[in-house]
This record gives sequence, structure tokens and C-alpha cells, in this order.
Amino acid sequence: MNFLRFALRRTAEMAATLLTASFVVFGAMYLAPGSPASFLLSGRSASPAAIAAINAQYHLDDPFHVRYLRWLGDMLHGDFGRSITYRTDVSRLLADRLPTTLLLIAMALTVVATIGLLLGRIAAVRGGATDTAVLITTTIAVGTPSFVAAVLLQGLFAVRLGWFPSSGAGDGIGDMLRHLTLPALALALYLIGMLARVTRSAMLEALDSEHVTVARSRGVPERQVIRRHVFRNSLSTVLTTGGLIVSTLMVCTILVETAFSIGGIGQLLELATSTKDFPTVQAISLIIVALFMVVNLLVDLALPLVDPRITLGPRGAAA
Repeated sequence: MNFLRFALRRTAEMAATLLTASFVVFGAMYLAPGSPASFLLSGRSASPAAIAAINAQYHLDDPFHVRYLRWLGDMLHGDFGRSITYRTDVSRLLADRLPTTLLLIAMALTVVATIGLLLGRIAAVRGGATDTAVLITTTIAVGTPSFVAAVLLQGLFAVRLGWFPSSGAGDGIGDMLRHLTLPALALALYLIGMLARVTRSAMLEALDSEHVTVARSRGVPERQVIRRHVFRNSLSTVLTTGGLIVSTLMVCTILVETAFSIGGIGQLLELATSTKDFPTVQAISLIIVALFMVVNLLVDLALPLVDPRITLGPRGAAA
């Protein structure tokens, strides 16, 4: 019951935060200079009647609160509006592009989890020269922004060696995996270094704990000590970092998709922002915020299940 109350409270908090975020997302676009009408007219002069028709079509003359409530109601019914740039439903644009972005994030997350956890574990367990080498490698990785990694990977593996395509998302799952390999690596590089260093620190702290010393004194094999007592007790820290990693992936995909001309929602957001395509920007921004909140909610709910030391207080809060 304690966990159920905690889950319901966190879900209610997420819904309230998402409602606030929707107001900010909707209002922020109207604070930026320019207007959709100026983009549609492409700098051409127009009669007052033509401008009035554009404003009426996109409800630009309605009061702010009326526009917001109409937009929010349409969002809740799955209607994201009509793109000003592409002259089609935003939901259709998202349906065409979102799978590519999700596949890219999934590939990058797999690489981060596999290599980051492995490097962090090796550095903590072996120490010495191995630990130093991992620290140097991860420092370089953390200091390399995603867009820089994208340029370097393109120049080496796409242009110079010709092993992978330099742009596009491909057709069919096999071709898409090949096209998205370099973008996934560009996304993952910085986060591999982050996860490896966090894993290393958490495991080193667990290695110095009293229960590990007791387990070793009882003759428990070292592999079991590492697996059951060290790595397991580090999972809460690693899981918390994992939520931050997923959120970072969703943001950095905008730069990487643009660099590789992938055509996912990241590149779509960049184009929509530059053309003042209000409905598209608002829909994508709200989706990113919602995904960010869902990831953090799942992390909060998983922490007490992963680490028995984390308990839920009388009000359902993690303690």
C-alpha cells in the first residue's frame, strides 16, 4: 500500500508538472520575434484581408487563454494541429519521423549501457593501470560534445573509409541499423564516459563497505562478492544516472540528427523552430517533456525495487 500511494502521488505530481510545462511550451513560442503569417507570406506584401484570413485560419487573433485551452484540448484528443511549413497534420509528421528517433535513442542507449557499465566495472575491480586507462579514456569521451563526435565519425568512417553512410536514415530495418550506427555512436560517446565514471565511483564506494569485508572474511568467492554485494549495491546510483542519460539522449538527438540529416523529430524540431512552425514546435517540445517526466517517474518507482535499502516513508516518499 505504501508503494501504491507513492506511485499514485508521483503520477499526480507528474501530471501537474506536465500541465505547467504545456503552458510554458505554448506561451514560449509567442514570445519569440516574428509570426507564422510572416513566414507564410515569405516577405511578400499582402492585403489586410489576406492577413486576416491567415490569422483566422490559425486562430492567431483569439485571446491567449482561448488559444491555449483549445490547443490543450486538441492535444488531449491526439490532435496536434496542422503544420504551417508542411501544410499537413503534425500527427502525420510525428508518425513518420518518431520511429526513427526512437530507434536511434534505443541504439545509443544500448551502446551506453553495455560499454559504460563494462568500463566502470573493470576500472573499479582491477584498479592500477587499467583504472588509469579507463579514467583517461572516459575523460576524453566526456569532453567530446555530440556534434563534434558526429563530425569526426563522419569524416573517418563515412568519408575516408566508406564503411557507413554519411547521411539519411535508410529504408528497412537492416538498412536503418547501418545508417544509424554512426549517429548512435556520436550520441553515446559522451554518455559512455559519464556512466563509466559513475559506475566506477559507486562500485569503489561499495568495495569499501563493511558488508563486503564480512563477505570476504567468510570465504565468499570474489566473483560472488562483486556481483551480489558490490555491483548490486551500486545499482541505485547507476539507475539514477540512467534517467539522466535517457533525458540527455532526447535533447542531443537534435544536433546529431541535423548533422547526419536523419529526418527524425530532432531535425524536424530544428527546422520548425527556424520557420516559426508553432504547432510542430509545440507538439515536439511537449512530447520531449512528457518522455523526460515518464523516464524520471519510472526511475523513482524502480529505485525501491532495485535497492532494498531505499524505503518508502509514511507519506510514500522515497527515503
